[in-house]
Formats: sequence, C-alpha cells, structure tokens
Amino acid sequence: MGQASVIVVGNEKGGAGKSTLAIHIVTALLHGGAKVAVLDLDLRQQTLGHFFANRAAWLAANGVEAPMPIQHPISSAGDALAKAPDAEQLERFEGAFAAVASEADFVVIDTPGADTAIMRAAHVKADLIVTPMNDSFVDFDMLGVVDPVTLDLKRHSLYAETVWACRKQRATVERKQIDWVVLRNRLAPTEARNRRRLDERVEALSKKVGFRVGPGLRDRVIYRELFPFGLTVADLSPTIRPVAMSLQHVAARQELRAVMVALGFNGLDETERMAAE
Repeated sequence: MGQASVIVVGNEKGGAGKSTLAIHIVTALLHGGAKVAVLDLDLRQQTLGHFFANRAAWLAANGVEAPMPIQHPISSAGDALAKAPDAEQLERFEGAFAAVASEADFVVIDTPGADTAIMRAAHVKADLIVTPMNDSFVDFDMLGVVDPVTLDLKRHSLYAETVWACRKQRATVERKQIDWVVLRNRLAPTEARNRRRLDERVEALSKKVGFRVGPGLRDRVIYRELFPFGLTVADLSPTIRPVAMSLQHVAARQELRAVMVALGFNGLDETERMAAE
C-alpha cells in the first residue's frame, strides 16, 4: 500500500470543536469501509485517545462490534511529553506517523489549539486540513482581521498565516497541494444579522487565502451524550443504541453526511432507516 491520505483537524483557537469533528470524521470513514489511523497531538487533553478507549470498553461490555481505528499513541504519558523539548515531541510524532501511514487508507490527526512545532509538523503532512469555526467573529479573528468601524476584511490572521506557510513548504519540498476546508460549526438556528455579516467575511477571505467553506456540526445533545460510550451517530444501529432514538438522531446523521460530502467523501454507507428502526 502507498502512503495514506492525511487529514489534519486544526485551528489555533481552543473550543472550536476540533476533537468532536475529528472523532466523527474517523467513525464516518470507518463505516465507509476505510482503514483509518488516528494520532492525537493534544498531548495534555488526549480527547481522541479517551474517546476510543471508551469505545473499546463499551463495545466489549455490551458484546457488540463496531469498527476501530489503528492507534499508535505518541506517548504513554502525554502530559510529560507536552513539557518535553520540541525536538523530542517531533521525534515521537515522526515515529508514530511512520508506523501508521503505511497501514491505513487515512490518517486523521487531531491537533492542539496552539501554535506549536508538533502542530505545524502535522499541517505540513496534510493532504486535507479541516478547520472548524464557530459562528462568531471571535473565532473568525484567528482567520482574518476586520476593520472595527466598517467590518471590512483587512487581511488574513494568525492561523491563516500558519496554513499558508505549511502549504508553501509542502509545495516546495514535495510539489503537492494541501486542500483546506473551513467548516461552519455550531451554527445558530436563525439567520441573524451578525451571521450574515460573518458569512460575507468568510466568503471574502476564502477567495483571498484559498479555502473551501462547508457545513459543520450543530450544537446537538446527541453529540455530547454519545461521547462517554465512545460512539457517534455513525455507529447507531439496531444493535448499538445506548440512548433512546429520535428523529433528532436521524437529522444528526444527515448532518454528518453533509460534512463528509463537503470534505469530498461520499458520507455514510448506512441509511437513516437503520438508525430509526
């Protein structure tokens, strides 16, 4: 097998929903029949690692099966590695990446919400960068700077500069292009004036720095209540139902399918009928 396709979920701002998005991308790809490896670079929080540990425990306790990703923890003591020099972190990352890249169809990397050496190293390896952005000018500030009087877009900002630098490096060294998709996460249910203003600035910035814009995941209870079990809406079936089913769960599966299509994948193979039975 050749080198896996690398999907990096990144944003320098914390709380944008990176880990939530990463676990949904992973499980959707798994249910699509792909071999998926995961690397969790948030060395302190380790949300991705905790999620799949919960998944293995819940599946075993309930005697059911669901696809699992290939896992290669960068360190058994992530908190200690978080305090280590950059050179040590980069060495561990490169070793873990090399171990899984030839085994999987996809490597999904969850990155920390900070500008670190290990975060940048992951971005350079990306074939696809996925950036969740909440429905707020606070989140947009990591991508672009607006005039405080007119709200006109002035220039790109910190994280956009990071992605631009990584794209340039990848193109120079390997002559490969990095695709970048910004997903509008946790959208407000109503078309408020602030949202329309934000939409216009996101679209303007996308043309300047070269990213695509797609739909993200709304702030639904189902995404949170399935996390302790290590499950997502992609896993729900007649045999896997840790919570009572409702039409909201069907809507959440359709939402996840829309995310996968925006990223260039076909979405989930299972039908909504299975989830609702």
